[in-house]
Amino acid sequence: MMSLLSALGRKGLFLLDPETAHGLSIAALKAGIVPACPPPADPRLARTVANLSFANPLGIAAGYDKNAEVPEALIRLGFGFAEVGTLTPLPQPGNPKPRIFRLVEDEAVINRLGFNNGGHAAALARLRACRPDALIGVNIGANKDSADRIADYVAGIRAFYGVARYFTANISSPNTPGLRDLQARESLDALLSAVLSARAEEAARGGRHVPVFLKIAPDLTEEGLDDIADLALSHPLDGLIVSNTTLSREGLGDRRLAGEAGGLSGKPLFEKSTTVLAKMRRRVGETLPIIGVGGISSAETAAEKIRAGADLVQLYSCMVYAGPDLPARIITGLVRLCDRDGLSSIRDIRDSRVAHWADRPI
Repeated sequence: MMSLLSALGRKGLFLLDPETAHGLSIAALKAGIVPACPPPADPRLARTVANLSFANPLGIAAGYDKNAEVPEALIRLGFGFAEVGTLTPLPQPGNPKPRIFRLVEDEAVINRLGFNNGGHAAALARLRACRPDALIGVNIGANKDSADRIADYVAGIRAFYGVARYFTANISSPNTPGLRDLQARESLDALLSAVLSARAEEAARGGRHVPVFLKIAPDLTEEGLDDIADLALSHPLDGLIVSNTTLSREGLGDRRLAGEAGGLSGKPLFEKSTTVLAKMRRRVGETLPIIGVGGISSAETAAEKIRAGADLVQLYSCMVYAGPDLPARIITGLVRLCDRDGLSSIRDIRDSRVAHWADRPI
């Protein structure tokens, strides 16, 4: 029944432009119109990553709930955790509309939103009202016109330290000019030093260590991956998120919209993002946590991210096409996979196909 409702809901929402439809989905979650769909609880899916306990390895990626309006409602759909943002210190409108495009033939999305959000203060008030045990991560970024972008990330750490269960430093959006330059070695070294120093100061003051993850792009060279891996291991970083959207348009069937500027997400991102994930796993070794993102549309694609080296996984764009019951269906499918393969933990398949993916060209 839920899949039927999802199909009917998709048909109606697809009559609207994508940004209006997105706003309606947020409103529906706020109003409780989208019913909770908790998947079966299974201890084989539970994971402890960066000293956080996850009921299951599937999260909603940043970009859906930009203003921290519905993180708990998203968790009730079956997600093990929710990541809000990207949040910048000051409110900003983002780029001119239209700025979201559905590539229906490819089950993909192109967006050039540009960190549109209401700023730190508004989101902080909402997060303070959430249950303290809700596993909510805060994705932080810099304002487009900031004179000191690193200071904006530090401000995010300080603003949300009391409410975030983890942080993600997002330096990989293609829609803020110059932001990806922070992935260059010297800039990234300075960013990580500042952000992790601020985290250490906040931890000393409050007695609570909040993990910090770094979210990277899939459009990196082998040398760029080397630099990021070296810095990730030389700083007290808690993990990586691989990856953000891509500027590539390779393999798209919908050539009409392929020329739109912005980052591509959805099913076509799966292979590229999984390749970069495995290459990073090979570089950073077995210990550093990695969250795999990009093109997850089923239990099998979620499992393949784990086989390629992910400890946890996230999705967003594929839910546009599959509906709000997708997380519950993926978790149910992972339970069946554990049954089928006789797994004592979903962790048992991690890294089993790193070589298959890491040996591919980017």
